[in-house]
Amino acid sequence: MMSDPNPTHQRAIDELKALTKVAAALVSPKDLPELLQGVMQSIIEALKQADIGTIMLWDEPGSCFKPISAYGLNPRLLDEIKLHAGESITGKVFDSGQTCLFSTSGDVSEAMSDMDPHSRQIMIRAAGTDAIPQCVIAAPISVAGQKFGVLILESIQTKNPFSSQDIPFIQSLADLIALAVERSRLEIRNGADREIQRVDHLRTEMLGILSHELRLPLATIRGYATALLLEEVTWSEEKKLEFLRQIENACDDMDGMLKGILDSSLIAADQLELEFQPLRLQHIANEIAGEIEHRSPAHHAVVDFPSDFPLISADLHWIRQVFRNLIDNAIKYSPNGGLIVIRGEVRKDDVVVNISDQGVGISPEHLIPLFEKYFRVRSAATMHISGTGLGLPIARAIVEAHGGHIWVDSRIGEGTTISFSLPLNRQSISTQRKPL
Repeated sequence: MMSDPNPTHQRAIDELKALTKVAAALVSPKDLPELLQGVMQSIIEALKQADIGTIMLWDEPGSCFKPISAYGLNPRLLDEIKLHAGESITGKVFDSGQTCLFSTSGDVSEAMSDMDPHSRQIMIRAAGTDAIPQCVIAAPISVAGQKFGVLILESIQTKNPFSSQDIPFIQSLADLIALAVERSRLEIRNGADREIQRVDHLRTEMLGILSHELRLPLATIRGYATALLLEEVTWSEEKKLEFLRQIENACDDMDGMLKGILDSSLIAADQLELEFQPLRLQHIANEIAGEIEHRSPAHHAVVDFPSDFPLISADLHWIRQVFRNLIDNAIKYSPNGGLIVIRGEVRKDDVVVNISDQGVGISPEHLIPLFEKYFRVRSAATMHISGTGLGLPIARAIVEAHGGHIWVDSRIGEGTTISFSLPLNRQSISTQRKPL
């Protein structure tokens, strides 16, 4: 017959099993509250002394301790539990940075004596009893001098209370929890830093693009204005008119760039307000088509809508902007001129507008990021084309805000067709839209 194992050895075995179980819970791919709830469950299962367990973390914005996970407390009341700095067992252990054992109900009562009465009542309701714990052990959750909170384990019964021998083990559990909290906060911080870096990169890229693109029309304006001011040269009226038209076109380019940035800012700030009204898209198409030949005599616009094309409920200003952005794109990417066809079609639940050009086309690898902010197709055929890379993302945001979709079909050397849909029934418009 085998004798009972040495109690010290058995304690070591039990603690090792508990640490292994807690460590396994800490590496699970969950967010911090769910992860620590699993940790607390593992701790309670491993420690028969504990009836109630809580992980209290310091909330800097709220200047208080809040439970992020708990066992033996009503989960619906956890959000109401808040302790101030230095208050009760949590505050004292956090300030001292030392694991503390309160081995009698008298010690526990004294340590909790400064707890706010309102907080005490919430704790009583959450625990379902007003009995003072017979024994409490609390360990600071900290790593490398950085304090996060406190692990608190309470024994309501006196059958198997905590002892001083439990302190190193409980502190080891708190240290494991601290590593998980630090890892989670680092991930959040690194994610925020990466987002800040991404935004800064986009901002720098945008400033570079804007600086470069504005330099071109400004150079045009300066050049033609300087020529007109030359006193030693007498220009014909026809030549003066040509110069003024070039200046006007350059001003239009600058105005378009600045307007694109303004529209982008409004959309990014979720300030895209829609005023719905019945619209005839074919009338808008004809209006924009009339602008094409004025802006670019090398292009000819054709509008093809069926005679029974229905009225659409949409915002006139923003839908007109979609047409302008897409047609501006068609003009830019068909620099040798040609037809720009604006065609409408009616489907069961929506209408579709296709805008096709006979330009340089877009390679397949550029089709996916085409509607991303600041993205511009880079190739030998497009290097000279000006723009900020905002026209298509703005068009996408507007169309999606109306409940529609936008897509592109293109072949190198054969031209591009950009299509967008709008719902026939305005009630189908989604309130969700992707940020620009």
